[in-house]
Amino acid sequence: MAGTDPIAEADADALFVLTAALLTPGNFPSVLGDDYPAACAALGLQPYAEGYGLVFGQDGLGARWTVVVDDVSLVAVAISSWDCGMAYDLSPDERSVVAGLPGWPLPVATVAPGVPAPHDPEPEEGDPAPLTPPSGDEWGPVQRRLGADEVALQWDVWRARVGDEGADGRPSAAGAGTTGTDSPKPPAPQAQAPVAGGAPSDPYTSVRKALHELRGYLEEPPPVGRVRSAAGMLRADGPGWSLVAKADDMAFVLLDELPREVLPVTRGPHLPALLEALDAMAVRPS
Repeated sequence: MAGTDPIAEADADALFVLTAALLTPGNFPSVLGDDYPAACAALGLQPYAEGYGLVFGQDGLGARWTVVVDDVSLVAVAISSWDCGMAYDLSPDERSVVAGLPGWPLPVATVAPGVPAPHDPEPEEGDPAPLTPPSGDEWGPVQRRLGADEVALQWDVWRARVGDEGADGRPSAAGAGTTGTDSPKPPAPQAQAPVAGGAPSDPYTSVRKALHELRGYLEEPPPVGRVRSAAGMLRADGPGWSLVAKADDMAFVLLDELPREVLPVTRGPHLPALLEALDAMAVRPS
C-alpha cells in the first residue's frame, strides 16, 4: 500500500490511502446498519469481536476501493493523528487485509494526486456491486441514522432550542426541528408537518413506541452496538427510529416515517431512569 504522494506512473495494484474509519462493536459507520452485526453484514463480513479497520483509497487507475483490515489499532492511531491535524502514513501490512471491496460506502472528499478521477473499478465476473454513499435526496433508515449522527455532533445547538419544561414522550416548548444529512448546520426549527402515507398525525405516538422498545432492551439485550455511548453521548437505534441523548439530560428521536424531523423528549418521571440504565449497558469504544 502507498500514501498519497504524486506518482509518475500509475500502478494499478497500488492503493493510495485517502481516509479511514473503524468498524468495531462500539464505533462503526451508522450508514451501514443499526448495530454492529448489521454493519458487518452490509460489507459481507463476520461480526469479529475485535472489529476491523476500513481504509478508503484509489488504485493507480483512479478506481475507488474499500480495504478491510484486521489491524484495528493501526487504523485507530491514524484516525487519531489526522483528527489532531498530524500527518500519518497509513500503510497496513498486506497480511492484515481481510477483503478488498469496490467502491466507497461513505462520501470521501479528497482524491489521490496524479491518478484519474475517482470512479468505480471495472467489474469482473463474480465481483460484488460497488459500494456507494447514500443519497441525500431520499429519507429512510440510512438517512435517519445519519441525521442522528448530525444531532449528536451538534448537540449544543439542538439542545439550546429546547426549553426545560416537558414530559416523557411529549414535545417541548421548542417543538420539532429539521435536519438534513447533507447540511453541516441544522436549519431553523419549523412546525411539524402532517405525516404522509397513513402515518400517525401525532409523531409522539411513534416516539412512545420507540421508548417502549428501548425499555425492552433492558430485559432482552439487543444485538451488540444497538446501544452505544461515546464522549458522554448515548446513541440507540431500532426498527424505524434513532435516539440521541445524554444520560443526565434529555433525548432527541428521529423517525423513518417523519423525514428530517428531530423530536425532543424532555425529562419527566420516567426518562432519566431509562437513559441511565441504557448508558450502563451501552457498548463503548475500546
